[in-house]
Amino acid sequence: MEPIRVEVDGREPTVAELSHALLSSYGHFTAMQVRGGRVRGLELHLSRLADASRELFGASLDVGRVRGLLGHAVRGVPDASVRVNVYRREELMTVVCVRPPALPPAAALRLRSVPYVRPAAHLKHVGGFGQRYFGERARAEGFDDALLVDAGGAVCEAASANIAFFDGAALTWPSSPHLPGTAMQLLKPLLRSVDARVGLAELGSFRSAFVANSIGVAAVAAVDDVRFDVDAELMRAVADAEASIPWDVI
Repeated sequence: MEPIRVEVDGREPTVAELSHALLSSYGHFTAMQVRGGRVRGLELHLSRLADASRELFGASLDVGRVRGLLGHAVRGVPDASVRVNVYRREELMTVVCVRPPALPPAAALRLRSVPYVRPAAHLKHVGGFGQRYFGERARAEGFDDALLVDAGGAVCEAASANIAFFDGAALTWPSSPHLPGTAMQLLKPLLRSVDARVGLAELGSFRSAFVANSIGVAAVAAVDDVRFDVDAELMRAVADAEASIPWDVI
């Protein structure tokens, strides 16, 4: 999707600023969907940026200012996909990229397991080559995306989403290293679920699965050669839970 607008600290970026963002592999971001000038889990997005800025840069990020920068960037664009990146030059630099809105996949996904754990998996950092690489490899093999698995054979997360497995009674979210996505954090309190290790060899014991990120939720039809039921009742319950999450004014 071509960007509608890119701003650095609330203004048109300079060549030097764009060069820094383009060439730097050390930074972090959050991505969100805006509808009617509102965002689900806005405070989670802002907290993510503040926490990562402290960890990566040892610096305090003014989240009130970032909220203002976000509002400025989406002016006149009520519905959008927005990504907020934070880098450090002399000071922290906030880049807001506004693109057309995105929708979750309409069909259930087929995932290809790959042996990869994102470095510093708890952070949404800009070093996403590995997950993109394996995602492209999975698509070349006829799958929709990659499923990241650690060296011990435990499921971590999908390449760009969290995944939950359903045994007919409760959801299990894999506890191996993963990004605590905003969608997952918002859904967990609304659905009966636990966090636990999920071994790749154990997937056959689950009936259904779905992925969730800020774009939305989508059923999973298979991981490798393990097939799952696309449970209409489960997906309705997840959709109802998602629909009950309030939209926060930017």
